[in-house]
Amino acid sequence: EEFGGDIMMIPVSAKQGTNLDKLEEAILLTAEMGELTANPNRSATGVVVESKVEQGRGTVATVLVQNGTLKVGDIVVAGASYGKIRAMIDDKGQQVKEAGPAVPVEILGLNEPPEAGDEMGAVADEKTARDITEYRAQKQKNIKASSSIQSMEQLFAAAKNSDKKEVPVILKTDVQGSAEALAGSLTKLDNAEISTRVIHAAVGGISESDVSLAKTTGATIIAFNVRANKQAKELADKEGIQIRYYSIIYDVVDDMKAMMSGMLSPKKQENFIGYAEIREVFNVSKVGKVG
Repeated sequence: EEFGGDIMMIPVSAKQGTNLDKLEEAILLTAEMGELTANPNRSATGVVVESKVEQGRGTVATVLVQNGTLKVGDIVVAGASYGKIRAMIDDKGQQVKEAGPAVPVEILGLNEPPEAGDEMGAVADEKTARDITEYRAQKQKNIKASSSIQSMEQLFAAAKNSDKKEVPVILKTDVQGSAEALAGSLTKLDNAEISTRVIHAAVGGISESDVSLAKTTGATIIAFNVRANKQAKELADKEGIQIRYYSIIYDVVDDMKAMMSGMLSPKKQENFIGYAEIREVFNVSKVGKVG
């Protein structure tokens, strides 16, 4: 607005608590002028903010409800995922039964992690949800198939005209956003002589199928805040497949840059001591759950 536009600018500081009241007023005013209203008395719609797979809880998706009211027991579709909501957790970590417009919640019950940015909506029954997700999954499959055919043609054509090398990688991360961020960062490292190719990127721990894929394609497995299960680690050791573990994105980028430069730094390796099996979980007051 200061320069003749229609966007309000409010200097704020969350740390100092400066102008937070003015920010709230500006948001309410903008919503009123733009007639940005929601109807809580309808089926819920919203957007997926993040998703991950947690041990013991399964697929966990963070969604922002934009219209309607989301309730425990609702059957929802999020991208190519669907499921019946088993539980909802609010931003304070408390379980809630319903969430209205503008409320962010974690939902449990989806069959697989949706993509960040996917639209989420409640549907009438499970059959409708399954039909929608099957259609979307088939559509995505067709798009990937056509793009892979095109990329193979391009690769063969490029192979004849250049000596450009590729570094194939498989990404396994704790949350969907990390997979997207890592894939984007690795793509930016490409140069005229060498490039990275993300063969597979997914949420969750490293499984035997990931190791088998790495063996077939000659890829390096990058594990970001996840670990390989016992069977996958044994198979990787047997087949000589490299699994690199990270918890900081910049370390991944630095190592890949060094690998592409032909000056790979000493590899970071975790020494596995052993695996434990949880036999019982019990509650301790003021501490929480203990395994």
